[in-house]
Amino acid sequence: MRLVHLDLKGAAPRVSYLEQVFPLLSQLGANGILIEYEDMFPFKGDLGILKAPHAYSEEDIERIQQLAELHKLEVVPLVQTFGHVEFILKHEKYQHLREVERFPNSFNPHVPDTLALLKSILSQVIEKHRRSTWIHIGADEVFHLGEGMDSKNWMSRNKGDTGTMYLKHIKEVLGFITTQYWGLRALMWDDMLRKISVGALQGERTGTIAVAPKLGVSAVNHPRGHPGRRPCLALASSSPAGRGEGWRDAWPRAAPPAVAREATAQLVPLRRYDHYSVLCELLPVSIPSLAICLQTLVNGGFTEDMKRKVLDTLGFQGMQLEQSTCEGRGTFPGAEIYHMVEQVHGHLKESILKALEEESAIKGWFSPYHRKHQFGNPRNMESFGSKVLKLHEDWESFVHDLRNHLERVYFPDTVEEWLEENVNPYLDQLRDLVRDYR
Repeated sequence: MRLVHLDLKGAAPRVSYLEQVFPLLSQLGANGILIEYEDMFPFKGDLGILKAPHAYSEEDIERIQQLAELHKLEVVPLVQTFGHVEFILKHEKYQHLREVERFPNSFNPHVPDTLALLKSILSQVIEKHRRSTWIHIGADEVFHLGEGMDSKNWMSRNKGDTGTMYLKHIKEVLGFITTQYWGLRALMWDDMLRKISVGALQGERTGTIAVAPKLGVSAVNHPRGHPGRRPCLALASSSPAGRGEGWRDAWPRAAPPAVAREATAQLVPLRRYDHYSVLCELLPVSIPSLAICLQTLVNGGFTEDMKRKVLDTLGFQGMQLEQSTCEGRGTFPGAEIYHMVEQVHGHLKESILKALEEESAIKGWFSPYHRKHQFGNPRNMESFGSKVLKLHEDWESFVHDLRNHLERVYFPDTVEEWLEENVNPYLDQLRDLVRDYR
């Protein structure tokens, strides 16, 4: 299985965009889609509180599966069952299920309501994915496990540790799946299991489950030395595909071939690091690096022939891996967004700060003091006015076009957040100056 992991927290694309992307992923070598819905799933009944304002409809979920089937992509739904459950535990209704009361990251495995809630969530997701033969239960990064009073009491009474406590919860989740959904195979991340002794693991019978090593972002491919997980060879792992250079970065690095070769099965165009973080890069922006990783995965290396195939498939004339740049317009779905984000990333901040900080007439005759008290010499102001007004007009026109392209792919809340984080901090400075000038 060569899965592309669609992590939908915060920047879920419209189904109409997935309709364009799925055939491309299939062409590049993927044969499955791992979908982490979080609050984009159309939960019903008591679980309706979990839905985001622009959550997919039941019809959307069915359409996604039809599109996947059409392009020979197996759908594997991912439901977090221990950690990464902020989208659930942020709600007051479920606050009592937190491992540590202050933090919404992880479930308290000792409260009966936790397993009852998970059964309801799993049931709704599985029932809408009856074609799927796999379910992914997440279970990675269970922060603060063992720090709650219930956990401390349990470990004391049972002479256990966080490892045995973790396995106990996982066995309960798997027990429900195997009992209620015969033949459905389970997948989970491995990072928490690495902390458990081999003896403890051998002493537990967890049934049939595939463990997927989770590499995350390693210092090897992360220019800021972001702490990563050691690489390992096994059924599935996460590649560096499409991960930005930091929480605020809008532009991903292409994975160098030496790093991409470590990947074995699962590629992530990352949307957020967690439910509360800012957005990372957008899906259209990550497609070139995702394409490189998929072809590397399929062929066991990234040769010149593979590079040519990626270029032809994406409609580029060339690419510079070390600079993470592509040459040419591109013909893949979202190529316009790719180039417009490149403009924002490379030129917006620089051009505005240059105009505001290097223009001597602004510094000398239109300072914050002048603007606050609304006075200035028209002779000096006119020396920079036309230049600033033209810069403002050009960027406003550009952002208007960018917004239109983004709205074809994303829901309004994603568009607003991305512009707020990546455009407005700089463009607002120019807008304010133009307002005061006028």
